[in-house]
Amino acid sequence: MSTDVKSDHSNGHHSSHKSHQEEIQVPEILPILPLRNTVVYPLTVIPLSADQPRSLRLIDTAMQGDRLIGLVAMKNPEIPTPGPDEVHTMGTMALIHRMLRVPDGSVRLIVQGLERIEITEWVAEEPFLRARVVHRPEILEETVEVEALSRNLLDLFRRLVELVPYLSEELILAATNTQDARHLAYLIAASIRIEIAEAQQILEADSVAEKLRLLTRIINRELEVLELGRKIQSEAQSEMERMQREFFLREQLKAIQRELGEDEEKQIIEEYRQRIEERGMSEEAKEQALRELSRLEKMPPQAAEYSVIKTYLDWLLDIPWVEVTPDNLDIDHAKRVLDEDHYDLEEIKERIIEYLAVRKLAHERRRQAAAEKEAARQLAIQREEEGDKAEQESAPEQSLSSNPPTCSAALTWTNPRAKAPFSASWGHRAWARRAWARASPAPSGASSPA
Repeated sequence: MSTDVKSDHSNGHHSSHKSHQEEIQVPEILPILPLRNTVVYPLTVIPLSADQPRSLRLIDTAMQGDRLIGLVAMKNPEIPTPGPDEVHTMGTMALIHRMLRVPDGSVRLIVQGLERIEITEWVAEEPFLRARVVHRPEILEETVEVEALSRNLLDLFRRLVELVPYLSEELILAATNTQDARHLAYLIAASIRIEIAEAQQILEADSVAEKLRLLTRIINRELEVLELGRKIQSEAQSEMERMQREFFLREQLKAIQRELGEDEEKQIIEEYRQRIEERGMSEEAKEQALRELSRLEKMPPQAAEYSVIKTYLDWLLDIPWVEVTPDNLDIDHAKRVLDEDHYDLEEIKERIIEYLAVRKLAHERRRQAAAEKEAARQLAIQREEEGDKAEQESAPEQSLSSNPPTCSAALTWTNPRAKAPFSASWGHRAWARRAWARASPAPSGASSPA
């Protein structure tokens, strides 16, 4: 048993809270019609459509009686035939005002929510759901807080109606004329698009002040999203308009330049810019060249400074910034070239020759110093090698059969950090000879050394 809902909030009329409490009595048992993706509130009028067999039987039975039914939202809208466990227990008792059968076998209903009810016990599941219900009136406190929440919610609702196209201006008038805070909360909740879980939470809230707070939070969030979306759309529209305007102006400028014959000048400017980027200038020279090129670009060719700037840029580009050639410091060749290419100017020629002579002399001295340094290094290496060789050749080669350990160690000890064996000093050698003489027997007729 399920019902598909079509929202049509513009044709609803709402009854007052007091008249319903005085005239409407909640029956003990009601037929229950589950709703898919819809929550019906008290004091609201909404169109419904039904096509399930159980729903059709329930509607036919209700139309033959008092036309009162219970409307509850389904927990899972994907279930085709929900049972007692697949629907919420808090719902709304509604009155069927009108029923219309359509050729496809379904029916269209106009129902009015009356009071909030809660299911306490399920009575039957066939031929349709029936349950024992109790009336759950809301707690309405006539306080300053409720008044402030109502006014704030009304202001937010006005802003929301201005931003969304599916809300009509008549809803603002209906909400403004509503004096009951409960009625205002249900009117706004039934008008806006909110999630089913949030709509059910509003219905289940016992306090009217809590309902107003929930609606305030929901509308504030919706306003933030809508205003951000409008800002993004406005910025995108402004950007598109700016791009279209710039494109139109550029096309006009190109047409004017073609008429004035300035296309060639633009190509010349671009060629200069490309040559400056590729020339390999220093940073300072490149900055100055681009600055002058910017002046040239804004200047008409008929201006007096146009040719001056162009000549300056040509001179900058002709300078060999990255080209390197070997120096020719031949003084005689320089004199001959200067005399052939330049007449007179003896003082200038003399200064040039002096400069070249100093360069040549400095170059020769650097080469001579480098050669002397290398020769000294080679000589030092040669002397070191010769000294090591001489020490190795002059070392005593003695083969003794009974050498004292001390003498042997003193004569053959090597320095591990030196390249050649350790060379004992003269005193050490004399001490070693005396020690050897005392240790060895003297030949007959020989005297001991002093």
